[in-house]
Amino acid sequence: MDKPESSAAATAAFEGLGADLASAGVLMGKMFGARSLMLSNKALACLNGDKVVFKLGRDSQAFALALALPGASLFDPSGMNRPYKDWVEVPFTSQQKWPALAEAALRFVAGGSSD
Repeated sequence: MDKPESSAAATAAFEGLGADLASAGVLMGKMFGARSLMLSNKALACLNGDKVVFKLGRDSQAFALALALPGASLFDPSGMNRPYKDWVEVPFTSQQKWPALAEAALRFVAGGSSD
Protein backbone atom coordinates (compact mmCIF):
# COMPACT_ATOMS: atom_id res chain seq x y z
CA MET A 1 0.00 0.00 0.00
CA ASP A 2 1.42 3.38 -1.02
CA LYS A 3 1.68 6.11 1.58
CA PRO A 4 -0.31 9.24 0.74
CA GLU A 5 1.69 12.44 0.32
CA SER A 6 1.33 15.08 3.02
CA SER A 7 0.67 18.71 2.15
CA ALA A 8 3.06 21.39 3.35
CA ALA A 9 0.34 22.71 5.68
CA ALA A 10 -0.27 19.30 7.30
CA THR A 11 3.47 18.69 7.63
CA ALA A 12 3.98 22.08 9.30
CA ALA A 13 1.07 21.50 11.69
CA PHE A 14 2.44 18.06 12.60
CA GLU A 15 5.93 19.45 13.19
CA GLY A 16 4.32 22.07 15.42
CA LEU A 17 2.83 19.29 17.54
CA GLY A 18 6.30 17.82 17.93
CA ALA A 19 7.75 21.18 18.94
CA ASP A 20 4.96 21.73 21.47
CA LEU A 21 5.59 18.32 23.09
CA ALA A 22 9.40 18.38 22.97
CA SER A 23 9.66 19.56 26.58
CA ALA A 24 7.83 16.36 27.62
CA GLY A 25 10.51 14.24 25.93
CA VAL A 26 8.71 13.69 22.63
CA LEU A 27 11.00 13.25 19.61
CA MET A 28 10.38 12.89 15.88
CA GLY A 29 10.83 9.36 14.57
CA LYS A 30 9.34 6.85 12.11
CA MET A 31 6.37 4.50 12.48
CA PHE A 32 4.49 2.72 9.69
CA GLY A 33 7.02 4.34 7.35
CA ALA A 34 5.73 7.78 8.30
CA ARG A 35 6.92 10.71 10.38
CA SER A 36 5.94 10.05 13.97
CA LEU A 37 5.97 11.52 17.44
CA MET A 38 7.76 9.17 19.83
CA LEU A 39 8.11 8.96 23.61
CA SER A 40 10.74 6.52 24.85
CA ASN A 41 10.65 4.67 21.50
CA LYS A 42 6.86 4.36 21.67
CA ALA A 43 4.77 6.05 18.99
CA LEU A 44 1.97 8.34 20.08
CA ALA A 45 1.07 9.88 16.70
CA CYS A 46 2.05 9.72 13.04
CA LEU A 47 1.40 11.78 9.94
CA ASN A 48 -0.48 9.83 7.25
CA GLY A 49 -1.11 12.05 4.25
CA ASP A 50 -3.08 15.02 5.54
CA LYS A 51 -4.26 13.09 8.60
CA VAL A 52 -2.67 12.52 11.97
CA VAL A 53 -3.14 9.15 13.61
CA PHE A 54 -3.27 9.30 17.42
CA LYS A 55 -2.88 6.46 19.92
CA LEU A 56 -5.59 7.29 22.44
CA GLY A 57 -6.80 4.03 23.98
CA ARG A 58 -10.05 2.59 22.67
CA ASP A 59 -11.89 2.91 25.99
CA SER A 60 -11.01 6.56 26.57
CA GLN A 61 -13.16 9.63 26.21
CA ALA A 62 -10.47 11.19 23.98
CA PHE A 63 -10.79 8.21 21.59
CA ALA A 64 -14.57 8.63 21.38
CA LEU A 65 -14.29 12.39 20.86
CA ALA A 66 -11.65 11.96 18.13
CA LEU A 67 -13.67 9.32 16.33
CA ALA A 68 -16.73 11.61 16.35
CA LEU A 69 -14.89 14.34 14.40
CA PRO A 70 -15.94 14.73 10.75
CA GLY A 71 -13.84 12.49 8.52
CA ALA A 72 -12.14 10.70 11.43
CA SER A 73 -11.83 6.93 11.30
CA LEU A 74 -10.18 3.95 12.92
CA PHE A 75 -6.62 3.54 11.64
CA ASP A 76 -6.44 0.58 9.29
CA PRO A 77 -3.01 0.73 7.62
CA SER A 78 -3.52 -2.59 5.82
CA GLY A 79 -6.79 -1.48 4.24
CA MET A 80 -8.13 -4.96 4.98
CA ASN A 81 -10.67 -4.08 7.69
CA ARG A 82 -8.19 -4.79 10.52
CA PRO A 83 -7.98 -1.47 12.35
CA TYR A 84 -5.55 -0.91 15.20
CA LYS A 85 -7.58 -0.94 18.39
CA ASP A 86 -6.23 2.20 20.08
CA TRP A 87 -5.62 4.43 17.06
CA VAL A 88 -7.82 7.12 15.45
CA GLU A 89 -6.99 8.94 12.21
CA VAL A 90 -8.03 12.61 12.26
CA PRO A 91 -8.07 14.72 9.07
CA PHE A 92 -6.43 18.11 8.54
CA THR A 93 -9.90 19.70 8.52
CA SER A 94 -9.91 19.09 12.30
CA GLN A 95 -6.34 20.31 12.84
CA GLN A 96 -7.51 22.66 15.61
CA LYS A 97 -8.18 19.50 17.66
CA TRP A 98 -4.74 17.98 16.98
CA PRO A 99 -2.91 19.65 19.92
CA ALA A 100 -5.42 18.37 22.51
CA LEU A 101 -5.38 14.91 20.93
CA ALA A 102 -1.58 14.89 20.92
CA GLU A 103 -1.59 15.72 24.64
CA ALA A 104 -4.10 12.91 25.27
CA ALA A 105 -1.96 10.49 23.23
CA LEU A 106 1.12 11.53 25.22
CA ARG A 107 -0.69 10.78 28.48
CA PHE A 108 -1.85 7.40 27.16
CA VAL A 109 1.57 6.35 25.89
CA ALA A 110 3.24 7.58 29.07
CA GLY A 111 1.10 5.09 30.98
CA GLY A 112 -1.75 7.20 32.21
CA SER A 113 -5.23 7.69 30.94
CA SER A 114 -5.69 9.83 27.86
CA ASP A 115 -8.70 11.53 29.47
